[in-house]
Amino acid sequence: MLQYSKDGTTVSVMLDTRRTKSDGKYPVKIRVTYQRARWYYPTGKDLTPEEWEAMPTTKARALASTRKDIESSYQIVRSAVEELVTSGGFSFDALNNRLKGAATDTINTAFRAKMDLLDRAGRVGSMVVYRGVLLGLERFAGPHIRFEAVTPSWLGRYSAFLLSEGKTQTTVAIHLRHLRAILNEARQQGIIRDAQYPFGRGRYEIQEGAGRKMALSLDQIGQIARYDDGSEATAKYRDYWLFLYLCNGINVADFVRLRFRDIVNGEICFVRQKTEHTTRARKEIRVTVVEQMRAIIDRWGNVPAPDRFIFPVLDGSEGAMRRKMKTQFLTRAINKRMHAIGEALGIGNISTYTARHSFATVLKRAGANIAYISESLGHQDLRTTENYLASFEREERIKNAELLTKF
Repeated sequence: MLQYSKDGTTVSVMLDTRRTKSDGKYPVKIRVTYQRARWYYPTGKDLTPEEWEAMPTTKARALASTRKDIESSYQIVRSAVEELVTSGGFSFDALNNRLKGAATDTINTAFRAKMDLLDRAGRVGSMVVYRGVLLGLERFAGPHIRFEAVTPSWLGRYSAFLLSEGKTQTTVAIHLRHLRAILNEARQQGIIRDAQYPFGRGRYEIQEGAGRKMALSLDQIGQIARYDDGSEATAKYRDYWLFLYLCNGINVADFVRLRFRDIVNGEICFVRQKTEHTTRARKEIRVTVVEQMRAIIDRWGNVPAPDRFIFPVLDGSEGAMRRKMKTQFLTRAINKRMHAIGEALGIGNISTYTARHSFATVLKRAGANIAYISESLGHQDLRTTENYLASFEREERIKNAELLTKF
C-alpha cells in the first residue's frame, strides 16, 4: 500500500495477521526494517483482510477516512526515518526517541502506542490496565479523542461518567492517573502545550478514594493460621495467604516469581514487579524467613535448587501473558478459599489484598515507624503507605473518642 526505502531501511504499511482480535479484524501497523531487524508501530486501526485488499481503491466513505488516518500515521514514521537515514544516524533507539509512540494524533492512538510498548517489554499487567482505561475513555467519548478536548471540565464529566457506571472513587482515580500519564508524555513531546495541560492545582485535581478497612488483627490472623476443615486445598491456599502476609504483604505476582536463590542469609530478597521498570533505583525488599514461612515452604514448595521457583506455580517456560494468567488463576483460588475461611470464622471477606494491609497495620499497631513500613512494602513514597493505614488511623480516633466519655 505505502512503502519507502533508502540505504537499507524500509518503511511500509502492513496488516498484522499474527494475532486476530475478538471481532475478527487485524491491526494495521507501520513496519520499519533495518539490518534484518523489524519494529512495528501501531496506527490504531483494525481491518478485515477484505477491507485491507479494498483499501487502495475504495470509495466507501468510512474506509476512505480510515485510509487517510493510516496514511497520516505512515507519514509521521516515514519522516522520522528519512531524517535519521539522511543524517547517517539511524537506529531503532533514535527512531523511538524521536517518535515517542508514533501516531499520537489522538488520545486513543497514544494509548495504543503505550500498550504496544508495554506488550513488547513483557509488562502485561500494566498493558491490561491501560487497555481497561482506554475502553472506559472510548465508552465516554468515542474512538477519536483529540488531546485539546481534554479540559478540566471534560475530566469532571468523565469522572462523573465512571461513577455512574458503578465504579468506586479509587477505581476512578486509577483511570485518571493513567490518562494523566499519557498527557504527561504528550506534554514532554510537545504534542500539547503547558497551557493546555488540564491537571494540577487550579485545574483538575484527582480525588483519591478513601481507604477501606481491610486489615485483620493478630488474633484474627491466629484463627486463620489454626483453621482446618480437613481439605488439603484449603490448607494449601490458607498457607499461601499466610506466606503473603509474613513476606511483607508480598503481591501474588511477586510471590510466584520467588526462587530459592532469592533466599540469602536467612532472608528473602526481591524487587517488586510493579515498580522494577518505573523507578531509577533498584529497590530491593528484604524479608526475614521466620519459622512459619520455612514450614510452608517445606510443606508446599518445590525441591530446593538455586534456579528453581520456591512454589510450584510457574515452570519458567511461560511468556508474559501466560504468566499473568497463571498469577490471576492463583489469586482467584486463594481468594475463594480465604472467603470461605472468613465466613466460617465470622471475620468477613478475606483476600490476598487483606494480607498486605494486615502486614502494614499489625506493624503500625505495634509501634513500628511508618518509614520502615513503607520501605518493607516497597512503596515509593510515604503517602501511599499512609493511605494503606487510613482505616487504622480511624480506628484509633474512634477508640480515643470513646475514652473521653468514660467519666
